[in-house]
Amino acid sequence: MRCPFCGNTETQVKDSRPAEDHVAIRRRRFCPSCGGRFTTYERVQLRDLVVVKKNSKREDFDRDKMERSIRIALQKRPIDPERIDQMISGIVRRLESTGESDIQSDKIGEIVMDALARIDTVAYVRFASVYKNFQAADDFEDFVHELRPPEPDED
Repeated sequence: MRCPFCGNTETQVKDSRPAEDHVAIRRRRFCPSCGGRFTTYERVQLRDLVVVKKNSKREDFDRDKMERSIRIALQKRPIDPERIDQMISGIVRRLESTGESDIQSDKIGEIVMDALARIDTVAYVRFASVYKNFQAADDFEDFVHELRPPEPDED
């Protein structure tokens, strides 16, 4: 593994342990050249996924890109980081287990929104505001109105 600080390829593993509910291995590494320490994660990848965008453009699925957008939606929310990691791993497993190599970006967005809705409604609305491209306050109001249960009729 190449050292991110000095580029040395002769780094050493100092500690390994299971991570993300045993779906990844966390490795603490040390670079003897510069003394830098860093962490890597090793995950099983069932298949190479390709994202098909709305404009039909295709690009390799980037777990880190999806993770960044989820973490932005969950910023300053009281959710345990390990639960977030488990959710992200679950989303990736769900995408890989579809049996398809090509996945529509809409499907990824819906799966992420479904997962966020189950753990934090504020993060769900935040993510939806970007995913659904809200343009005005009315867009938020309409979306949040759909989240609320119908009010009982007063007789």
